[in-house]
Amino acid sequence: MSWIFYLLAALGGSFLTLQAGINGQLRELLGTPFRASFVSFLIGTLPLFFLALGTRAPLPTLKALSSAPWWVWTGGLLGIFFVTFSILLPPRLGVAVYFALVVAGQLLMALVLDHFGALGFERHPMSAMRLLGAALLIAGVVIIRKF
Repeated sequence: MSWIFYLLAALGGSFLTLQAGINGQLRELLGTPFRASFVSFLIGTLPLFFLALGTRAPLPTLKALSSAPWWVWTGGLLGIFFVTFSILLPPRLGVAVYFALVVAGQLLMALVLDHFGALGFERHPMSAMRLLGAALLIAGVVIIRKF
């Protein structure tokens, strides 16, 4: 696998941390985390709208849209939780502890999705080494929190 994918994944993670700080400042300006989340999503939605318009891919049919499982429409709702939590929690937990917990939560969910091959992911069964890796990550959260 190309090193650029690893670099882009790390860059995306760093953007999440920056986004939490930026949106925290937006909360101070706008008064509530929900207003800040709304503005954050709105500012992201506008360029996405024009990018989506600019693609040459055909639009899906109504039949295809209506046959999709209900849960495919929930990604944006989950994003609301993430963005709002990233506004509310870093000032209380510290940004390092917050993101250590975010990464731990992501990894634990990833292990479950991999194990069952859920949501269209390729199946990668749970193993002792994968569980050890998760345990080490959780130990890292504890160390970051303690020190």
